[in-house]
Amino acid sequence: MTRIRKVILSIFAFLFLITSNTYADKVRIATEGAYPPWNSKSSDGKLIGFEVELANVLCGYMGHECTIVEQDWDGMIPALRMRKYDAIMAGMSITDERKKVITFSQGYADEKASLAVMKGSDLESMKTSKVLNLNKKGGSTSKDLKTLTAALSGKQVCVQTGTIHQNFLESGDVGKVNVRTYKTQDDVNLDLSSGRCDVALAAISSFTDYAKASGKNVVLVGPEYRGGHFGNGVGVGLRQEAQFGSGTAMGKRDGQLLKDFNKAIKKASKEGKISELAIKWFGFDASM
Repeated sequence: MTRIRKVILSIFAFLFLITSNTYADKVRIATEGAYPPWNSKSSDGKLIGFEVELANVLCGYMGHECTIVEQDWDGMIPALRMRKYDAIMAGMSITDERKKVITFSQGYADEKASLAVMKGSDLESMKTSKVLNLNKKGGSTSKDLKTLTAALSGKQVCVQTGTIHQNFLESGDVGKVNVRTYKTQDDVNLDLSSGRCDVALAAISSFTDYAKASGKNVVLVGPEYRGGHFGNGVGVGLRQEAQFGSGTAMGKRDGQLLKDFNKAIKKASKEGKISELAIKWFGFDASM
């Protein structure tokens, strides 16, 4: 091999390393921008919210240059798998069903769910346990499900499409429910307050945030939902390393990104940053 050829090959190798490192350090994170206070947009169109700020904290810990992009909820997972971006932070609960197609970091927040009605609804008198854990069978769980089945019968129940909340309502656990789906949670809230919905199901924080911002008399009814269709907390959604082969460059990058996020979440939790941001945006500590 001539000396000139060696120099040329060395230059190409150097440029490849620079390009590879730059590519590895640039991470695109998708959020919905329509699920306050988890993520939303300010009056001037900027993405804001608990997860937007947390994403920036995590990226700082990881040493990655991150860009946060907006993505409609119903296309969130397909676009991730098509490599439109590298990660999802959009109030996405960790469920067994979703883990069939993507992987998750460790959880960073707990998304408690509840039914909500407008003040004066006959559902305000519904009596159930404080918490309904769908991982448990029999006893109070069966009793609460029967109560909910009777209460929701004949009601128009509104929910955001493609969510754990829709999955629960259509699971048969509370009988046959008249479900009306919406593209965003904002649309659910508006139709609930206008009377086009008898009751709605979503994250508690979504209802309380809407009530505070709008001044509407939104009332939470029934239990808080956990486990089962509601998953095990909210985490960062990532591509499965095996999607492109664990031995490929893309597969290795996805696998490393999972490790990076887990390490950053652990550090943010230990240093109290997740609790701090949760209290700021939710009004209580929703960290896991």
